[in-house]
Amino acid sequence: MSEPSNPRRQPLNPSINDVLIERLVRRFYGRARRDPQLGPIVAARIGDDWEPHLQKMFAFWSSVTCMTGRYHGRPVPAHQGLSDLRPEHFAIWLGLFAETARETCEPDVAALFVERAEKIARSLRMAVFPALDDLHAPMVTG
Repeated sequence: MSEPSNPRRQPLNPSINDVLIERLVRRFYGRARRDPQLGPIVAARIGDDWEPHLQKMFAFWSSVTCMTGRYHGRPVPAHQGLSDLRPEHFAIWLGLFAETARETCEPDVAALFVERAEKIARSLRMAVFPALDDLHAPMVTG
């Protein structure tokens, strides 16, 4: 007899899969790399070989949206180590991500990715910049 499936281990939406995640992540990081504010920050950390970082982000978003448990990184220390990162960069990141998600995914799926991205950005911002007074302020995503 098979065990019942665990609803917590199911994708947020059945159309979210590795192909969609890779397409979204590659498009987003292409934009982030070209962004005049974000590009230099991430390039300084990642350098010229983006593929290992992209693979890590595929695993991250697979874990977040498909509950695969593939990601085993530590995002807070990674972002704390970005010396040029400022609180306002989170809104830029979210704007680019939301724009890319809306162009890459069906509207309901894009909304799921954006909602998760907003929660993640808020948590990271709170961890990286704990002294901010407006931690609970909504983050504008455009």
